[in-house]
Amino acid sequence: MTVPLLDTNLPGLPLFRRGKVRDVYDLGDRLLIVATDRISAFDYVLGSGIPDKGRILTQISAFWFERLAPIVQHHVLATKVADFPGELQPFASTLAGRSMLVRKTTALPVECVARGYLSGSGWKDYQRAGAVCGVTLPPGLRESDRLPHPIFTPATKAASGHDINISEEDAARQIGAALTSRLRDLTLALYEAGAAHAATCGILIADTKFEFGLTDPADPESVILIDEVLTPDSSRFWPRDQYAPGGPQPSYDKQFVRDYLERIAWNKQPPVPSLPGEVVERTRAKYLEAYERLTGRPLED
Repeated sequence: MTVPLLDTNLPGLPLFRRGKVRDVYDLGDRLLIVATDRISAFDYVLGSGIPDKGRILTQISAFWFERLAPIVQHHVLATKVADFPGELQPFASTLAGRSMLVRKTTALPVECVARGYLSGSGWKDYQRAGAVCGVTLPPGLRESDRLPHPIFTPATKAASGHDINISEEDAARQIGAALTSRLRDLTLALYEAGAAHAATCGILIADTKFEFGLTDPADPESVILIDEVLTPDSSRFWPRDQYAPGGPQPSYDKQFVRDYLERIAWNKQPPVPSLPGEVVERTRAKYLEAYERLTGRPLED
């Protein structure tokens, strides 16, 4: 198994942002997004990485950006290092398979979440209020039940900690009713297309979040899809053949990591723990299985 890449350092390139997983470099009117092998849980980046995780996330997103392009334009300019500008070629060994050259946009301050099943924070909201983000749902639903139809449940982007669920009306107050309506329609169309494909691959997409940006801040019609798309980090993937509503479901994501951290009774405060080899290997295997099922492709170097 390869050694995980936990940090990048590309001398001469200004760092635009370092997130929990991605390091983003500023190339003027373009950005270079590099997905590391860092993994976070309970809002903290852990001491261990998951080998190849960044490559898996990047290549899943690249697959979806291409597949969903008929629905909405996206920000990807290139994913092959050979197609990157000359200034990036010295870093080819670091960037290969885990980076994207993208258009710079004005990111919209709303996470666009689509839910097809009742889980996570949506399940908690439903238990409390019978609704999710202001969308009233039928009574008597169980945890993980499929919803009568997918719903749009936006959230605010938090600089740290969990994003906060808001209603569509709250989103409209932030970015305008017309733009919110456009984002809702795009979010649901992307989710339904993605979920339909995933179902043929044996995966249920319970929920997911999309991010959008404007190529022209003055033009709300210049919306494009940005960030990552339908990955195990941004979505809840469930194995279709094990689906059993009425409780939590097994998933293709950080389940083994979260289970381990709960088992050792970590107080979810620094210092952050590292992961044992078995948890790392099983988590990598789940991410890789999701990639191979969805794309039908081997992971590229």
